[in-house]
Amino acid sequence: MPKFSANLSFLYQDLPFLDRFAAAAKDGFGGLEYLGPYAEPKEKVADALEASGLVQALFNVPSGDWAGGERGTACLPDRIQEFRDGVVLALDYAKALDCRQLNVISGLVANGADIDTLENVLVENLKYAASRCADAGVKLLIEPINQRDIPGFFLSTTDHVEHILDRVGSDNLYIQYDFYHMQVTQGDLIPTFARLKDRIAHVQIADNPGRNEPGTGEINYDFILRELDRLGYDGWVGCEYKPKAGTSEGLSWMKPSAGGQS
Repeated sequence: MPKFSANLSFLYQDLPFLDRFAAAAKDGFGGLEYLGPYAEPKEKVADALEASGLVQALFNVPSGDWAGGERGTACLPDRIQEFRDGVVLALDYAKALDCRQLNVISGLVANGADIDTLENVLVENLKYAASRCADAGVKLLIEPINQRDIPGFFLSTTDHVEHILDRVGSDNLYIQYDFYHMQVTQGDLIPTFARLKDRIAHVQIADNPGRNEPGTGEINYDFILRELDRLGYDGWVGCEYKPKAGTSEGLSWMKPSAGGQS
């Protein structure tokens, strides 16, 4: 039975951030995730989480100036110390929230940048981060993201992610597998998931086109969710989509799958 995590960077946008925790609990989610909690003191986030009764499933290591268009710093040669300081900050929040997974957003390729240099920086940063996370009992993840939504994103295919994992060589580095991004980039969703399932620690869902809730596009999520169960995936299913007509109003897709989850 899938365990659904509400991505609060996408859902309940009509509410202040900390009020979204209780709303997600009321609607039957079991966990929470988001880009990052860093705009709020960790104590306030921890209080909201405890009051909701939900599990902190995942959040991202600081990813630069997101509002200003940055999409991660992990591959950027001039931002190495910033990335590593961000890992320390993320682990501080993870401890306060009892969060056992952190995700890394790799960054954008600037015009004229040397791809080999960017990859080498990413690999060394991930070696550092995977080790620090292992010491804290936290899994480190990296995520391929499609280049239609984020032009110039460094890491966009599962082949590239596998290559990076092999180069890093850590048993504490995993894949965040977003079915929406993978549908846009390469398709073949379940066969790819099945091949990589031992390296996947977290999945996310949205339909395509539009990145709206399941059932609004071309991806057969009834099949996908059944296959996740059949393949023995017991991690979180992160709901990272743009609700068409309000979060609560658009959750009918989840009810048959969610069953009696807590």
